[in-house]
Amino acid sequence: MYDYDQLTSFLGEWGPFQRLIFFLLSASIIPNGFNGLSAVFLAATPEHRCLVPAGANLSGEWRNVSIPLEERDGRQVPSRCRRYRLEALVNFSAMNLEPGRDVNLSQVEQEKCLDGWEYSPEPYLSTIVTEWDLVCDNDWKSPLTTSLFFVGVLFGSFISGQLSDKFGRKNILFVTMGIQTGFGFLQVFSASWEMFSFLFLIVGLGQISNYVAAFVLGTEILGKSIRIIYCTLGVCIFYAFGYMLLPLCAYFIRGWRMLLLALTAPGLLYIPLWWFIPESPRWLLSQGRIQEAEAIIRKAAEKNGITAPDVIFDPIELHDLNSEDQQTHNILDLVRTRNIRSVTIMCVILWMVISIGYFGLSLDTPNLHGDIYVNCFLSAVIEVPAYTISWLLLQNLPRRYSMAAVLFLGGCVLLFIQLVPSYLTILSISLVMIGKFGITSSFSMVYVYTAELYPTVVRNMGVGASSMASRFGSILSPYFVYLGAYDRFLPYILMGSLTVLTGILTLFLPESYGTPLPDTIEQMLRVKGIKYRYTSKSKRRSKDEEENSVILKTTSF
Repeated sequence: MYDYDQLTSFLGEWGPFQRLIFFLLSASIIPNGFNGLSAVFLAATPEHRCLVPAGANLSGEWRNVSIPLEERDGRQVPSRCRRYRLEALVNFSAMNLEPGRDVNLSQVEQEKCLDGWEYSPEPYLSTIVTEWDLVCDNDWKSPLTTSLFFVGVLFGSFISGQLSDKFGRKNILFVTMGIQTGFGFLQVFSASWEMFSFLFLIVGLGQISNYVAAFVLGTEILGKSIRIIYCTLGVCIFYAFGYMLLPLCAYFIRGWRMLLLALTAPGLLYIPLWWFIPESPRWLLSQGRIQEAEAIIRKAAEKNGITAPDVIFDPIELHDLNSEDQQTHNILDLVRTRNIRSVTIMCVILWMVISIGYFGLSLDTPNLHGDIYVNCFLSAVIEVPAYTISWLLLQNLPRRYSMAAVLFLGGCVLLFIQLVPSYLTILSISLVMIGKFGITSSFSMVYVYTAELYPTVVRNMGVGASSMASRFGSILSPYFVYLGAYDRFLPYILMGSLTVLTGILTLFLPESYGTPLPDTIEQMLRVKGIKYRYTSKSKRRSKDEEENSVILKTTSF
């Protein structure tokens, strides 16, 4: 069997060709950072109150008290969704009665905002909320808008791999970048909330497909030593760079249409990359297009100043390899035995909770005390050390304890926020950022950990199923933020509790650090705390294990 890495080892690991591919593909991820979380500003809800028409025959005194007060965050503030019945106020004003002295306002009938709302011009000039009045009875539409984007991400993650396998990594990368950019432009001209949300769903589909295609293309072109850095630091940190650009653009562009245009336009800058990014030689070989794959490798060798051998890939050997019968597996293999079923269930829960925490905290930055733009920027900046720490932990420490540690860190500080007095805003924001640090670190590590837990025969399916669970978590995350309208600390309590419980759950997973990757389901490491009854078909048990059929723990610490 041929070894692609060995056959192309003459290229070296970090030549001009590899550096070009590394940075160009990483740079293609930048738009995902500001498009993926653009709803933080596009769908933000500014302070608002019922509109009292200018033509209403009210004295200044009655106009000032036309909005009833309600308690919010321990303060008495004007109601967002109710006003005193305008007809009654007009009558009181005409009778020259004074509010509070002649009329007890608590006994005046209230009504909904029949004439619309007036919105604070700070900090936003306009958002989709102010454009289509997504408040009060329609406030459910705002989180739904963000959830629909993640529904698109769910569909995109489901089909992107299949399309990439069929049509090629490079083709899908640029087609989906075009979808993300093109439909983003169409969003600028949305005439209704329904149109905006539908287009947002398609943008989400293109966004994740672009991300996956770039991720796979880089891992297949780059060598072993660079591949790990690309998957952890390259892709993730460039995503964080894009995330940092979001609050910077939003600070200078306060109207949602122009902001969306500014966030979409950079997609056009990636068109020239078509002539610099090659197709994956591995994919070309899998399609029998040996000459095209060799041509790419020879150009790479020329760019690196290396002379390529006369024959790089042997057509006869490749033909024999492709003609071999491969054992087929399906999705049911992820739940076929007790051990792999336990791993699958625990990974699904782990990915879903991490996704809820990551996107929940990212989308909640407008609700933090202090400047929204500074808070969003800090939320992006904290990801850089989080990705760096996760890479160092993956290189040097056991996976299980590393994952549990960052999850405990993130969850515990989120639970502690409710105990911080409201006037200690800097401490509250710092705790949120520490929570974001812990959850982001776990998000980066869980990809590698999950891939190491599953055997080769079902690894793609295992990681894919876990990733799908993550998408469901992201769909739910806007509604965790939405709960903050009823209790400011409720989202943190829920996300913190789930994160801590998931950290405890992680301790029951097998430890994969320093162990060979399993190739078959029988070779998988065992979940801790579950009894396993071996059959005569087990090839890995020892004589002692045969005599004692019930094994409580086989995973080393």
